[in-house]
Amino acid sequence: MKIGIIGTGAIGGTIAQKMVAAGHQVLVSNSGEFDKLEKRAKELGALPSTVGDVVKGVDVVILSVPTIAIPSLSKSLFDEIAKETIVVDTSNYYPFRDADIEEIKNGKVESVWVSEQIGRPVIKAFNNLLAQTLVSGGKPQGTPGRIAIAVSGDDPRAKEIISGLIDEAGFDVVDAGNLESSWRQQPGTPAYCTELNVTELKQALKDGIREVAPQIRDSVIKLFSERTTQPSHEEIVEFNRSLFPKNPKME
Repeated sequence: MKIGIIGTGAIGGTIAQKMVAAGHQVLVSNSGEFDKLEKRAKELGALPSTVGDVVKGVDVVILSVPTIAIPSLSKSLFDEIAKETIVVDTSNYYPFRDADIEEIKNGKVESVWVSEQIGRPVIKAFNNLLAQTLVSGGKPQGTPGRIAIAVSGDDPRAKEIISGLIDEAGFDVVDAGNLESSWRQQPGTPAYCTELNVTELKQALKDGIREVAPQIRDSVIKLFSERTTQPSHEEIVEFNRSLFPKNPKME
């Protein structure tokens, strides 16, 4: 499969490496200077590409940029790609980084907003795990307790294909419903960055409360910003779990 990835940071870069390891042809692009992109692409085992070319002739496009960067993408970027090309949104909205996006602040689901901005349907995936979990948490298929990733979207075929890529990356998959339901895997919910298996993640998705998720998201950021030391990966996961007494890992 041919995969184009826009963004080579912690999430996009990790996905690129895993897709290369799985045998896919991967093109990557970012907003930096091309010589630096070439170096980064070499580190990932991928091919460097311009943003305009990274979406051409590929089967899957993965958007792995901050939410605030979505509107800066060319409005014509996706105009000429095939209808069946799948676009995946991995972003998570954080006001402290992404500024105030009024539509999202007023309740619009993040990936619904992304879809509207780029004028294409999207699949929400790879967003409900920490970068370090993506790096080191993958396990072979069938491993007991294998961590699961939530996938939301309106196209069953697209979700099936992306689920296959997630499996190749070392994670199980939970179908979280349509794109409008993807709020259940956004920051501030029990499904977000809590490292759950399939059974646990299904329950966590059900337990999310849409109205309080933004407040929980912002309170977590405030708490971590006030710390004098950087929390470890394990501390972040445990803290996220502790926010939700009904979280399966806390029972």
